[in-house]
Amino acid sequence: MTDDTDAGSTNADAASDDPLRAPPGERSVPELLRFGVVNVDKPAGPSSHQLSAWVRDAINDTLAVLDPDGPRIDGVAHAGTLDPKVTGCLPTLTGIATRMAQVFLEGGKEYVSVLELHGPAPADFREVAAEFEAEIYQKPPRKSAVTRRLRTRTVHDLDVLELEERRALLRIGCESGTYVRKLCHDLGLAAGVGAHMGHLRRTATDPFDDTDLHTLQDLVDALAWAEEGKEELLREVVRPAEDALVHLPAVTVAPSAARNVATGAPVYAPGVIDSDLDAADAADTANAADRGDREPPLVACFTPDGTAVCLGRFVGDPDAESGTVVALERVLL
Repeated sequence: MTDDTDAGSTNADAASDDPLRAPPGERSVPELLRFGVVNVDKPAGPSSHQLSAWVRDAINDTLAVLDPDGPRIDGVAHAGTLDPKVTGCLPTLTGIATRMAQVFLEGGKEYVSVLELHGPAPADFREVAAEFEAEIYQKPPRKSAVTRRLRTRTVHDLDVLELEERRALLRIGCESGTYVRKLCHDLGLAAGVGAHMGHLRRTATDPFDDTDLHTLQDLVDALAWAEEGKEELLREVVRPAEDALVHLPAVTVAPSAARNVATGAPVYAPGVIDSDLDAADAADTANAADRGDREPPLVACFTPDGTAVCLGRFVGDPDAESGTVVALERVLL
C-alpha cells in the first residue's frame, strides 16, 4: 500500500519538475523578468550592446531583491544592432527568451531617415526613389559585423515624406538586414548628386513599433516600483516573451506533447491541437524542399493556454495521424 505522505511528496516533486511555465497573464514578476521582452527606445550615444548590458544588470539587481534564491538571467538579446548614433525601436528579449532572437529576422523593419544630398535634389527625385522599392543588391559596409559579400534585400516601401533643396526625409520599410546607410549612398548616386545618411531612427521591428516604446529609465523606474510591491508599471514595460512571436504562424500542441518537446522531441502530428498552417501548406513546403527553393516556414508552438513551447520549421501535415509536423530549432521551456 502506498503511504499517503510519500505519495504527496512525490506529486509535489513532479509538479516542481514540470517544464511548463504559467500562462503569460499569470506569471510572477520574477518569472516575467526571466522570460520577457521590452520594446526599448534606444537613445543616441550608447551601443546596442551597452544598452543590453544595462538592461541585464538592472533586471538582475531586482531579481536579487524579489527572488534571492532564484536564478539570475544570463543575458538579453536585441532585435538587430543599431549604431550608437541611431535611435528607436530595439525590442530586447530577457533570460530564456534570448533563445528566440531569430524571430526578428523573420519580419520587416521600418526606419525614418534624413538623407543629406550633396547637391540640389533633381526634379525627378521622387521617381528615382520609387525605383528602389524592389529587391536590391547590397554589400555590407566595412564596419559591419557580417561577411562583406554581395546579397539581395527587399525594400518594400520608400516614401519621400519631405524634400528640401539638399535634404529629404524618408520612410523606409524593408527586409531585415537591409543597410540603410548603404541604401542612402546608392540613392544619392542614382539621383546624380551623391548623398549620405543623416539622422536615422528605427520606427518598427516586426511585431513591435514605436507606439509602445519604453526608455531605459522607464524600465529602471518600473523595477524599483516592483521591488516595493507595485507591479503595474513593470507589467506595462516588460511583456511576456510570447508577444514577440505574434507575427509567426502558430501551432497549438497538447501539454503532454509540450513536455516531450522539453526533452528534445519534435512535434508529432498526434500532439497537434490546432495550426495556422494546413495540409496544403505542408505539401507546398515538401515541394519547395524537393526543389531546394527555400527553407520551411518558421513557426511558434504554444500550449492551449498560450505558453510558448518552441520554435521550429513546419515540415509535415498537422492533420495526419502520424509523422513530424514541426522540426525543432529552439526549445523555449
